[in-house]
Amino acid sequence: MALAQEKYFTIDDIYALPEGEHAELIDGEIYYMAPPGTRHQRILSFLHLEIGNYIRAKKGSCEVFPAPFAVFPFGDDSKYLEPDISVVCDKHKINAHGCMGAPDWIIEIVSPSSRPMDYYTKLSLYRSAGVREYWIVDPMKQTILVYDMEHALAPVLYSFSDTVKVNIYDDLSINFSDIAGLPDFFQQ
Repeated sequence: MALAQEKYFTIDDIYALPEGEHAELIDGEIYYMAPPGTRHQRILSFLHLEIGNYIRAKKGSCEVFPAPFAVFPFGDDSKYLEPDISVVCDKHKINAHGCMGAPDWIIEIVSPSSRPMDYYTKLSLYRSAGVREYWIVDPMKQTILVYDMEHALAPVLYSFSDTVKVNIYDDLSINFSDIAGLPDFFQQ
């Protein structure tokens, strides 16, 4: 008896998904993404505004993109990811499809269904692709795990009561106690 063949998915399968359905592609396998909850979106909005306002105030050359935004971390179609926040400083990496190559800074906000992907699979991918800094924001644990991959430093764990220094910038820190103080933050 022959073994059933697993389907090998491609970028064409991602582009063929129904409107509003989100998934990521890693080495021929599709990983479907659950719609984000309200707390997730509050954190995403807060971080996007903080980073965007900083870049604008400094007249910086980087751009910040909230999800859904396509990232092809190795510049090819073998991996297609939609990080919650991508900061891209090399304008040549940005095209009509998204970011072709590693963003400088990626933030993933953990959802119950994304925990193993964010903590393990994506960490490995982002590190090998050359992402300079990777944050894992975990609303359930109220922690921020910061990987300064550019300097190969050990990860640093922060809480939602801390101010977190952004390593790719000399003078940007984000006060996470401002997130915890948002109205209805701890409600889903």
